[in-house]
Amino acid sequence: MVNDNDRGMGADRLPSPFSLADSFRAALLRASNYRQHLRESDLASTAPTLIVSKLRGWLLPFHAGWQRLLTPAAIDAETPGSTGGVKAGELRAALRAHRSALIGIATASGLVSLLSLTAPLFMLQVYDRVLPSRSVPTLVGLALLVLVLFAFQGLLDMLRGRILLRVGRGIDERLSPRVFELVMRAPLQGRAAAEGQQPIRDLDNVRSFMSSTGLTAFFDLPWLPVYVAVCFLFHPLMGVAVLFGALLVCSLTLLTEVMTRGPARVAVTLATSRQKLADAARRNAALLQALGMRPRMTERWTQASENYLQSQQAANDMTTGLGSLSRVLRVVIQSGVLGIGAYLVINQEATAGVMLAATILASRSLAPVELAIANWKSFVTARQSWRRLSEALVAAPVEEERIALPAPKQNIRLTAVTVVPPGTGTAALHEVSFTLIAGNALGVIGPSGSGKTSLARALIGVWKPARGTIRLDGATLDQWSSDAFGRFVGYLPQEVELLEGTVAENIARFEQDADPTKLIAAATKAGVHEVILRLPQGYKTQVGEGGAMLSGGQRQRIALARALYDDPFLVILDEPNSNLDANGEQALSNAISGIRARGGIAIVIAHRPSAVSAVDHVLVLNEGRVQAFGAREQVLQQLRQPGLAAGEKVARGRRSS
Repeated sequence: MVNDNDRGMGADRLPSPFSLADSFRAALLRASNYRQHLRESDLASTAPTLIVSKLRGWLLPFHAGWQRLLTPAAIDAETPGSTGGVKAGELRAALRAHRSALIGIATASGLVSLLSLTAPLFMLQVYDRVLPSRSVPTLVGLALLVLVLFAFQGLLDMLRGRILLRVGRGIDERLSPRVFELVMRAPLQGRAAAEGQQPIRDLDNVRSFMSSTGLTAFFDLPWLPVYVAVCFLFHPLMGVAVLFGALLVCSLTLLTEVMTRGPARVAVTLATSRQKLADAARRNAALLQALGMRPRMTERWTQASENYLQSQQAANDMTTGLGSLSRVLRVVIQSGVLGIGAYLVINQEATAGVMLAATILASRSLAPVELAIANWKSFVTARQSWRRLSEALVAAPVEEERIALPAPKQNIRLTAVTVVPPGTGTAALHEVSFTLIAGNALGVIGPSGSGKTSLARALIGVWKPARGTIRLDGATLDQWSSDAFGRFVGYLPQEVELLEGTVAENIARFEQDADPTKLIAAATKAGVHEVILRLPQGYKTQVGEGGAMLSGGQRQRIALARALYDDPFLVILDEPNSNLDANGEQALSNAISGIRARGGIAIVIAHRPSAVSAVDHVLVLNEGRVQAFGAREQVLQQLRQPGLAAGEKVARGRRSS
């Protein structure tokens, strides 16, 4: 049996574990001696002091900027229209809620940037220390140290990306209810469906950018001066070259900002227009098919898509061209630094290690700028989304908490109410006044465009009166929160819409754990209980989007049951019999009589006289003004007099009110 430890060739051919341990200990000893040598050399004594001092000077403004962004007082003070800094900066407040995470990302970015110096410094030591000394232990020690540093760099980079994803998700979760509230309010402000959904797209854009690698570039940019300073420490000429390249590429970034701002804004506008056209075509698919309008609508869609794609192409061409130019500049600057290094090596003013290390640093210093330019389009989109979302949140503040008032049970009074529909600037109602007490039912009649639906929307608090007041039991409608107000108001709109879900969910207004007794009672009062039982799954039948799985009459009667759910005090029915047959109209009359019998108030807006057969008062509107108001038989008799002048009708209506 041969012992390799006793024979040189065997030992060289197959080192034992003991010899490997001895080599490792020797490498550590050499690394310790090397650190001592650096400590005693001029470069080692001056470089850390210079780097630390410059690094502190560069980081102080960056740290101050973060403090300014994340400090509550600063955020509230900077928000336009802020009143005491309370609700004006909801986006910044959401960002401030992740203050610790953002500071952690900034810290991780700083460490990653510092650890990026590992590769050039390792190359510097290999070329300038290891190769001349031919020291394998030193190489092994440096390699192990570098591997550990690279592992930490990769771990920090991974953690930074995961934290960014969670910050984006956290912002979305915090703002999502408010954004959905903006979407629900949009139609009430006269905005189109596509425009109303813009806040959701804006929040998606903000979240996507917050979770993307593009944001890491902005965290890395403040560390660019560190790399330039290290290049200056290698040689002033190299530092000047890298500084010039950095300024050139940063100027390119500013150019990208100027050139892409306009096309990005136009692209958003055209995307909204295209979405509105698509929504309109989807809603009116049957009409387009029946009237042969599909080819013409397709032509309009093609034109809208062409305009949108053209704007997108312009923005993409600009970003792609400037991104390619930045990559070319980076290669040129890197090659220039390499050439300057070679010149310095020839003149014995630098070593080969310094030349290669400076080349790598030049490339690394410009990488964040290049990444920022590559993601500039998404940055501009996110910034514009942030601005629109901020303005929308400020324009629609959170409802203030109100004192809980008792449920109304006495009367409703309108005093000189004038209503201007949002986005029109023209009054749809003028000086409308009347009073109803518990047990009354009012029928509102008049020609199309007379303001009947505007009156209904004012009564349910959707449109605020421009002048005058609406009071329930002496309290104006805005003294109740929307949730509290909805509990004692029933509303059947002119255009019946059911939400996707079951019949039971729609009748119970999607109330959690709804009382089956109240549910069946509402269906019974609307005369739709038997109709529901004949559906495939009864109350569990899915109605589909907008109630598409039901007929028009079924939708209207289920919507009537929803309006009657839980016996609301005030029930407003807008054209409740437009899709009803004789049985449905009888059920409607019974429902109105039931409201009166239990001490509620019903307001019925209709064209057909059968809808007002169960009311005791009638209001006649014409061109937004009260033409007559009073007891039903009296007003109807008044309208049957052909010789009665309109002015006399108005005067008589005013005396009645």
